[in-house]
Amino acid sequence: MDSKSLIINISTALFQKKGYLGVGLNEILKACNLSKGSLYHHFPNGKEELLIACLHSLNEAITTDMEEIFQHYPSTVTATQAMIKKLIEQFERDGMITGYTFSSIVSEIGSLSEPVRYACALSFTKIEGIFSNKLVTDGFSEETARSIALMMTAAIEGSIMLCLTQQTSEPLKIVSQVLPNLLRVL
Repeated sequence: MDSKSLIINISTALFQKKGYLGVGLNEILKACNLSKGSLYHHFPNGKEELLIACLHSLNEAITTDMEEIFQHYPSTVTATQAMIKKLIEQFERDGMITGYTFSSIVSEIGSLSEPVRYACALSFTKIEGIFSNKLVTDGFSEETARSIALMMTAAIEGSIMLCLTQQTSEPLKIVSQVLPNLLRVL
């Protein structure tokens, strides 16, 4: 792994665990065993540029994982339930869910930085697109699929945040149970 990828991987883990504001540049340098000059060589605009690179990397990992799951299941409901099951297993094993939420970063710095807000928005749009495409395959119209995809993204993202704050996987379990009924009604 090259040094830039190593910096991104380590920094992503730190940002997810402690938040953008909770991680200082010195902590990143120490964790990556780097000098300030080495970090600025790869990220001339500093910590915010590094965060955006981490968000792009995280987005790629999340959407690749989702696309793999969605290719193996015949319907939106079964694919989403499989994805949520994976999140629940990770939470119950590790006590946290890494890699599947952008909400904390958006709420922490999105209003202060247009590039960070934009990187997070692109990630949510890509996730919604995965849901929407599967819903269209299930027979929903494009417009209805986009609306449902937005609702699903918000419900799952919100339930992840509730799991983390309440220290229980129950919110994700409830979303997984309620989802089939919601899609039948529509």
